[in-house]
Amino acid sequence: MDVLQRLSNNNIIPTCAPFIQHNIGEENCLMVDLPVDVLCFVPLDLPTKDINQLICDTISRQIEAMGCNIRDNIDNGKVFLPEAFHFQPPESDYFLSIIYPKDIADDNLESSRKKLHEVFCLPSNRPLLKRNNKYIFGGEEIPGGYLLNPHTQINIQPLKDSKFYLVKGNYTYHHYMQDNFDDNKWGCAYRSLQTLCSWFRFQGYTERPVPTHKEIQQALVDIGDKDPKFIGSRKWIGSLEVSYCLDNLIGVTSKILSVSAGADLANKGRELAQHFSTQGTPVMIGGGVLAHTILGINFSEVTGDIRFLILDPHYTGGEYIREVLDKGWCGWKGPDFWDQTAMYNMCLPQIPSNAL
Repeated sequence: MDVLQRLSNNNIIPTCAPFIQHNIGEENCLMVDLPVDVLCFVPLDLPTKDINQLICDTISRQIEAMGCNIRDNIDNGKVFLPEAFHFQPPESDYFLSIIYPKDIADDNLESSRKKLHEVFCLPSNRPLLKRNNKYIFGGEEIPGGYLLNPHTQINIQPLKDSKFYLVKGNYTYHHYMQDNFDDNKWGCAYRSLQTLCSWFRFQGYTERPVPTHKEIQQALVDIGDKDPKFIGSRKWIGSLEVSYCLDNLIGVTSKILSVSAGADLANKGRELAQHFSTQGTPVMIGGGVLAHTILGINFSEVTGDIRFLILDPHYTGGEYIREVLDKGWCGWKGPDFWDQTAMYNMCLPQIPSNAL
């Protein structure tokens, strides 16, 4: 007041002056626990003393973003808590951290994802920023305790003049005796199908959980392929049934590639190379009384030599990566791995188009 009085006495009209406005009313106060989850990139030459400030700044930005997310998604007084997800777009060396409102389904966030795809110049015909697309850090627990991408821990010298054509994206290894369910000696194709379904789930093409044996059998009954008494049985299924289930359960179509004898699989390098280059999905193969999953090939266009990266569902042990790799349950196999006289059908799942 003294300052204002002196200005007035000197005939000086202030251009602005402090004031207090007091409104009496009711205000809503929201108190929530924010699940802060930040990812920081620390330059190798950054002094150790500066790391703490870097982390604090990152946390501060995320809290601010979470506040905006809460404000933008209030629906008739209902508050959706924010969650942070970290993504690494394919063939990139950077990460995106995105805040999504909890309890709002991915299908209802498509317009938001579309804008993000445009901003970051990401493909508009495949999901890359759904919750299931999130980056899985080393040591992170996988629901169900399954092994994740066991083939990535295999080192092998390539064949001469060859290239590797591999599955693109995450999957979980499904095999005999998992989930407290005894399917030893009859459930190998079911387990291969589960691995295929896990791939589509991790890539964001479906939110449906990996189907159980009963759900697989029910799907085949629903489409009229099997009699109702098939449910609960211990009967095998093959590549065609796997393709039917993919279509019925998660809306994925497949191509069937057949050979009259296992010896002819050595001549399918170009077709499989094309599949892994354009689709990148794991392949289920069935022949005789056995089913396997093909995760990739090492193929030479020059010599025609080929090796197959096989994930074997006949494993009956626990989720021990060293046992799986050391005993060849996931590993590279030559053409002589196949029964040379048995007929084989391969189910090649196709990625849905225009999915976001």
